[in-house]
Amino acid sequence: MTFTYHIPTKILFGNGQLSHLHEQNLPGKKALVVISSGKSIRANGYLQRVENELKMAGIDSVVFDKILANPVKRHISEGAAFAKAQGCDFVIGLGGGSTIDSAKAIAIMATNDGDFWDYIGAGTGGKKAIPVWPLPIVAITTTAGTGTEADPWLVITKEDTNEKIGSGYLGTFPVLSIVDPELMVTVPSHLTAYQGFDALFHSTEGYINVTANTLSDMYSLEAIKLISRSLALAVKDGKNIKAREDVALGNTLAGMVESTSGCISEHSLEHAMSAYHPKLPHGAGLIMISREYYSHLASVHACDQRMIDMAKAMGMSQANKPMDFVEALVNLQKACQVDALRMSDYQITKEELPTMVTNARENMGGLFSVDPTVLSDEDCLNIYTRSFA
Repeated sequence: MTFTYHIPTKILFGNGQLSHLHEQNLPGKKALVVISSGKSIRANGYLQRVENELKMAGIDSVVFDKILANPVKRHISEGAAFAKAQGCDFVIGLGGGSTIDSAKAIAIMATNDGDFWDYIGAGTGGKKAIPVWPLPIVAITTTAGTGTEADPWLVITKEDTNEKIGSGYLGTFPVLSIVDPELMVTVPSHLTAYQGFDALFHSTEGYINVTANTLSDMYSLEAIKLISRSLALAVKDGKNIKAREDVALGNTLAGMVESTSGCISEHSLEHAMSAYHPKLPHGAGLIMISREYYSHLASVHACDQRMIDMAKAMGMSQANKPMDFVEALVNLQKACQVDALRMSDYQITKEELPTMVTNARENMGGLFSVDPTVLSDEDCLNIYTRSFA
């Protein structure tokens, strides 16, 4: 067994932690606050609270508010140019995973020349090393989905080529993250479910990844336990703060899984779906293909004991076969009322599926190399096809 453990992020976790932002040793004197193009961050008062905290700390700030649910390259360029023009010396991502991912990418381009895609290591990316260290990043998450507050990863789409590719390195770890479950009570029930399943799959994929190790296993199983126990409760009653707390902690632990193990090809297959259909929420896409994806792993006995372990973590104490995990997974989807999601709801057609297989392999092919078994293109197409409706 070999592994590297290095998560250089200070995390403030718990209800009310946003109120302690001004007490922290913040990494600059002027912040670019990155938020989404939607209304919720302003309407719920979260932006005002952050701005007030920064004022209390004697820090100026400006806002960049164009980020989409599936963030795109052009906004990275615009955000970086704005940060440079405004003289910002650190970046705050305030919102969900797409916003924090974008903050990381903007932090890179605020200190480096060229195009963001020059530094992408897959697809048509230029595969160049990032020469200058990014601006420091602070993550304030208002959702529980990606765990990006505890890992270096970011995912951006190049729209003209339909490439949705992950990136990240030591310089894109946040220096500070605030995980305050009270900021999550306003997330609508369907998005709570989508985001929660994304966090769950970060954990399940990390547990069966060939790079899994003792530390990532501990994070994975605890995250699976917390999310499975409380996600349906949070979906049913968004103001259930104990449920929100469990899911938030599970999500942050899942980010730590991403920092010590990582995703496998389930994520590659979904990124191809939302690359072509950017209105498809990432978590919803994962839910759509998950039953058939994990059923395939069970059918080829790729990781039987680990699937049994995950079923037990989901509450099936008597689990003794890999398909028990699939059963537990489907039961949780039913409890969260997301078991009826269909690709056709987002205008995905059967004719596109082979193209998506190719896209997944070309743009996120590295994740296939850490699968617990070899997935051929035919296997991937069969997973898509059986998932399609």
